[in-house]
Amino acid sequence: MNIEAQTHVGEIATLYPLATRVLARHQIGYCCEGGTTLEEACQKRSLDSATIIEEMRGEVEKTNDSETRWDQAPLDELINHILVTYHEPLREELPRLEAMALRVEHVHGDKMPAILPELARVVTALKAELEQHMMKEEQILFPLVLQGESVMIDCPIKVMEQEHDSASQALQKLRSLTNEYTVPEGACNTWRALWHGLAALETDLHHHIHLENNILFPRALNPGAA
Repeated sequence: MNIEAQTHVGEIATLYPLATRVLARHQIGYCCEGGTTLEEACQKRSLDSATIIEEMRGEVEKTNDSETRWDQAPLDELINHILVTYHEPLREELPRLEAMALRVEHVHGDKMPAILPELARVVTALKAELEQHMMKEEQILFPLVLQGESVMIDCPIKVMEQEHDSASQALQKLRSLTNEYTVPEGACNTWRALWHGLAALETDLHHHIHLENNILFPRALNPGAA
C-alpha cells in the first residue's frame, strides 16, 4: 500500500476502497474533501497522519476481500453501479426518513424543541434536493457521459459538484443535530430507527459522492485517460 501524508484523500479512497473504513471512522471526508491531502485532513482533526496510515494499512491487509476498482471499470458499468447501488435505494429510503422525521417531530417535538423541528426541515429539504439531483444526472449528465460528449459536460458537472457540497453540508448539520447519531435515552423505536437511518444515509452518500466527484467526473472530462 503506497500512501503518504501528502496523498490526496480522494486518491486514497479510489486506490484502496477498504481504507475508506478508516477515513469514515475518523470522520475524514473523502467525497467533497477529496482534493485535501491526508496530512491536511489529519491536522484539521488533531490526528497523527502516520498513525492513520498504519491503521489503513492494517485494514487493507487484514482482509482478502476484493473490491471493484471503479477507476478502472468501464464507464457504463460505473454508472450502472451508481444507479443500482445508490439512486434506486435512495428513492425508497428518502421518503421513509422524511416520514419518520416528521413523525418524531410531531410526537416528541416538545422534548427537543430546538432540535427536532430543525432536523425534520433539513431532512425534508435534503430529500427534495437529492431527488432533483438524481433526476438531472439520469436525464442529462449520465447520457452525455455515455455518449462521450466530454465538451458538453463541464457545466453540468460543476452544478453536480456544487449540489454535492450542499448535500454534504446538510449531512454535517444532521450529524450535529443528532449529537453524532447518539440515540437519546428513552427514545421510541421510530426515533431510534430515524437516527440509525440517518447515520446509514451519511455513509452511503459519502461513498456515492466519492464515486462521482473523484472517479466518474474526472474520467468523463478526460476520456482519453479513462
